[in-house]
Parts: sequence; C-alpha cells; structure tokens
Amino acid sequence: MCWRRAAVAAVGVLVVVTAVRAEAPGPGALGGNRYRVIVSTDIGGGDEDDIQSMIHYLLYADLFDTEGLVSSPPQQGRKADILKVIDAYEKDYPRLLTWSDRYPTPEFLRSISKQGATDPAPAAGYDRPTEGSRWIIRCARREDRRPLYVLVWGAITDVAQALHDDPSIRDRLRVYFIASWNLSQDRNAFAYIEQHHKELWMIVCDTTFRGWYMGGEQGGDLGNRTFVEQHVKGHGALGEMFAPLKGGQIKMGDTPSVAFLLRGTPEDPTQPSWGGRFVPRPDRPHGWTDDPDRVWTEGDKAGAKTVSRWRVDYLSDFAKRLDRCRTAAK
Repeated sequence: MCWRRAAVAAVGVLVVVTAVRAEAPGPGALGGNRYRVIVSTDIGGGDEDDIQSMIHYLLYADLFDTEGLVSSPPQQGRKADILKVIDAYEKDYPRLLTWSDRYPTPEFLRSISKQGATDPAPAAGYDRPTEGSRWIIRCARREDRRPLYVLVWGAITDVAQALHDDPSIRDRLRVYFIASWNLSQDRNAFAYIEQHHKELWMIVCDTTFRGWYMGGEQGGDLGNRTFVEQHVKGHGALGEMFAPLKGGQIKMGDTPSVAFLLRGTPEDPTQPSWGGRFVPRPDRPHGWTDDPDRVWTEGDKAGAKTVSRWRVDYLSDFAKRLDRCRTAAK
C-alpha cells in the first residue's frame, strides 16, 4: 500500500531513537482508567481465534464500559456465536463476581449483542443500515465526554456503514482495526473510510498484532501450547471452551486491540502498550500503522515485537484472570 511506503520514509530518520525506547506502558484500564468499548467481530466465521479473544475480553470486562458486541462479516459468523460465549461466561459469572462486582451481567451482555452486516459492502463501500451499524451510531451519540473505542476484529463493514449514515459520529470514535486478512474481506468498506473520512482516528494494525503469538518469551508455561495446558484447561466453562481451539494453542490475534487499552496510553498510539506501539501515517492527521523499523520486526511482521516484548506480563496477567474462573475470591 502506498501509505505504508510513506510511513517507512517518514520514520526513517527515527530508527535509532525507536530502537532504544524502553519505556514501560502507561496505566491503561488495569491502572484504573475506564474506557467505553464496542467490539465488532467475525466470531464463528472462519477463525477460532475470535472466540479466544472474546473469552479473554470477557475475563477483563469488569474494567470496561462495554457498550456493544457486534457480529460483522466475513463468512458465516453470526450474533448466535457471540451468545454462545456469553452462555459459557454465565456459568463462570458467580465466581467472577466474587472478584469484582463490576463484571457485567450475562443478561446485559446479551442485550447489547447485535447483528451487523452479513456480507461485504458493494463498490460504494456502504449498503443498508444494520442492527449493528445503528447500534454504533446510538452509542456514539450518547452524552459521554469519553471517546468510544471500536475494536474491529473482522471486516470494517459496520463501521463504514455507521460513518456513512451519520458522519457526525466520526470525531467520537477511536477505531483499532485488526487489518491484514480482515481488510481483504471488505476492501470497499475500508476504501470508503479512507476516501471520505480521512479525519477518523484509526489504527490500521496490519502485522503488529501477530506479536501476541509470535516471538517473545515462549519457554516453560509461556509457550502457545503449554500456556493452554497449564493455565486454560480446567479453568471454568470459559477455559474449557478456549482449550481445544486452534489445536490447543494460543493465537488470540485480535486480543492486542484489547491489550492496547489494558496497559498503555490509548490517547497516544506512539507510546508503548501491551497491544503495540504505532507510527503516524503521514497521509492522515489521526492515523497510525505498524512501525516499519526492523528492530521491532518479528520475521517479516513489522511492529510485532512492540507486542511480544510484553509477553511475560500480559500472559501472566491473563493466567490470573483465568484463575478467577476456578476459584472464588476469599
């Protein structure tokens, strides 16, 4: 993409500086900051890692003001697939509640689960409003000074539709888009946003997210498979749902969008976070993408090391959250 080549040129003079940055991530939600969140996901469609990421999100749901869970393209995932994870959450909810009274009720989560588009957008980049796109608009219009973070784990179809139907919500949104394959599944919707909403605050995470399961400390119980064996299996209904997915290994490719809020400084994507650190897109006033500096590249995945460098921290914390499904707080 031309904007990616431009990003490489723009940060070329900063290679030495970025190579030695070693700041700790900001406090994020784990430090007491509370963010408004909508998740747009193709869960149940083609990759089991969205289920893994939804399980992870729900275990941290006491830290967020979750306003929507939207089923979006591509493929065959539907709202019912979100509800299946909530059903498992409901079984663990009594124990989770002993750890925090801010875990949302299963009934509330079901009430904010919405069906979005079931097909990619046509050439125009938008089509008809959906329950999901209308819900994004409704949440964005609420009288709340905090921005609304929209974490896009599938195609960006419903976000594009919402922006088309009500452009006034643009400045209230903060979009973290797990792009890569998801972008390829609805290029029209992405192109519409690129052309008509250049002021949108958006992270286009094309490869950085892969640091969640590539690189970093993989020894002992921190391996993709050993973590599941030792910290997921036998950990409540959510753990049992997670354990066989992806052949019994961690992928969780959408989770960096959540981790970006958990530990970091979300208002400044150039700062370190568990969900990556990004560089400005020179063609966008509020756009960021993967850091092309080779220091942060894992294999051929630009920016992946800005996530994997925190692997010990985020997996250790996730293990503690999983323990909540097995043991009530004393």
